[in-house]
Amino acid sequence: MTIRLLPDTLINQIAAGEVVDRPYSVVKELVENAIDAGATQIDVHVREGGSSYISIQDNGKGMSDKDLLLAVERHATSKLPNDDLFNITSLGFRGEALPSIGAVSRLRISSRSRDSQDAWQLNVEGGAKSELVPTSLPTGTHIEVRDLFFATPARLKFLKTPSTEMGYITDVMNRIAMAHPAIGFTLKDDRKTHLNAVSQTEELNEARLARLSVILGQDFSDNALPILAERQGYRISGYAGLPTMNRGNASQQYLFVNGRYVKDKLLQGAIRGAYQDFLARDRHPMVVLFLDIAPNMVDMNAHPAKTEVRFRESGLVRGLIVSALKNTIENAGHRASTTVAQEAFDRFQSSISTPSAQVYQYSGSYGNNYRPQSLPGLARSYTQTALATVEPMEQAYASLPQIQEIPHDELASFPLGDAKAQVHETYIISQTAEGLIVVDQHAAHERLVYEKMKAGLQERGVTRQTLLVPEVVALGEQAAEELLKRKDQLADFGLIIEDFGGSSVLVREVPVLLGEFDISKLVQDLADEIDTFGETLSLKEKIEEVCGTMACHGSIRAGRRLTIPEMNAILRQMEETPHSGQCNHGRPTYVELKLADIERLFGRR
Repeated sequence: MTIRLLPDTLINQIAAGEVVDRPYSVVKELVENAIDAGATQIDVHVREGGSSYISIQDNGKGMSDKDLLLAVERHATSKLPNDDLFNITSLGFRGEALPSIGAVSRLRISSRSRDSQDAWQLNVEGGAKSELVPTSLPTGTHIEVRDLFFATPARLKFLKTPSTEMGYITDVMNRIAMAHPAIGFTLKDDRKTHLNAVSQTEELNEARLARLSVILGQDFSDNALPILAERQGYRISGYAGLPTMNRGNASQQYLFVNGRYVKDKLLQGAIRGAYQDFLARDRHPMVVLFLDIAPNMVDMNAHPAKTEVRFRESGLVRGLIVSALKNTIENAGHRASTTVAQEAFDRFQSSISTPSAQVYQYSGSYGNNYRPQSLPGLARSYTQTALATVEPMEQAYASLPQIQEIPHDELASFPLGDAKAQVHETYIISQTAEGLIVVDQHAAHERLVYEKMKAGLQERGVTRQTLLVPEVVALGEQAAEELLKRKDQLADFGLIIEDFGGSSVLVREVPVLLGEFDISKLVQDLADEIDTFGETLSLKEKIEEVCGTMACHGSIRAGRRLTIPEMNAILRQMEETPHSGQCNHGRPTYVELKLADIERLFGRR
């Protein structure tokens, strides 16, 4: 068979297969074009999941008649003024979206530029262009896409149900709306409005949080920790949910690079590494991060759909994300998410029928902005008398430091309040200035013991055991090379490895804490994690799992009767201990009920 040039129509259809794989990708490309055109309001209307009709109208700068004709030509764009693919400041730049969409659908573009009184309309059907005709339109652009894939009917067979396709469109619109809070977005079909995000005019961080509350819910907004860090020209900002507000999958973790949503394994590995000390492996936090870097430090042209990028210094980016998240969680102190209290409140409402308790009102200033470093001096003096650390594990059942009852006029200085009772020899009830707190004594003390053990490991290091017969583990040349690059990091956790020629590594020493374990499997897991996440996590997780088990056995058990001073000692130590708001698996150690919530239970509000 001889070589021949393909006809333009077929070339456009092939290009469409890369850029337009289903209706949501049409919406993504056209909405990004509207953003690049300076629009402040973008309205999207679809029918039948986008397969029969997509309408996108914006109030951007619009196009002249000459620009409109060029816009549907392949590789025509206004977004590369210097022809530099590594200095991209726009969302779209390939110049393939409109001709590709026109090649597989019935496309109609109407546009009017800001400096013109005339609007023009152009139709493209299956790649064939019509003549320009005058039309009526306010400044901006209106694009209609009908009968998507009519020119390539085989692709229609791969579309899912209209509701599923609508879900994909909603997801991509939500992601775009997160990154651009100053722009108003609507998304509708013939049944309902899926997104109605008004333009936010506040300062950028406040505008982002307001927009995220619309998309991810008010619970996320109430429990989001602000993130801001900068290193060597890389700036990370955004919000991370408290560990106690977690999900069963990673679908609510988002990374935006210079305003564009991207998928990157580096993000998943970095988030997992930052939260691994607070969550079980099958639980995932809610995180929205915005990375701003110089355009020449990232390759935005790595994927036809522009969803994947390559960082010039991926290690620096990952380190910045991990440190920013860890510092943010550290500063949250013992704070737990408000969703914990709301769930408890809902259960109270469904189970309580006859109120029988008297409610007293108190005033106080403690709120969700509490941080351990801002604890008043009065609380610090109480804590010092309570000892700075928890009891050693072998003395876990010995008496706790004796902390007497807090004077009523000093109650507002203690975020976790004054212990009043123990219920079922398991839960501590304390009174705060604004309500009451229920503490799981075992979970709380487990976190205290665990944090002490971690501090000891950091100070003394992990004890290692030399193998009588070093173990050789075959990995493959690339995997072995990547693992050996991290041998210093692994040594910090007690695993000593060496090069054993090409595709194998030699294990000489292992952590004593792990006891008897499958060395080969651990090393294989570490290599797999480098390939998936760009990081070794298994070894640290195994050590922390052992520490967590030891902390569990060494902490105060449910069923142990405590005195009021002992209960107060636990509360004071929780106030001073980072991350004491959740146990080692991300479950809350306490539930706080505000006085207003309690009053609602008894019909006082």
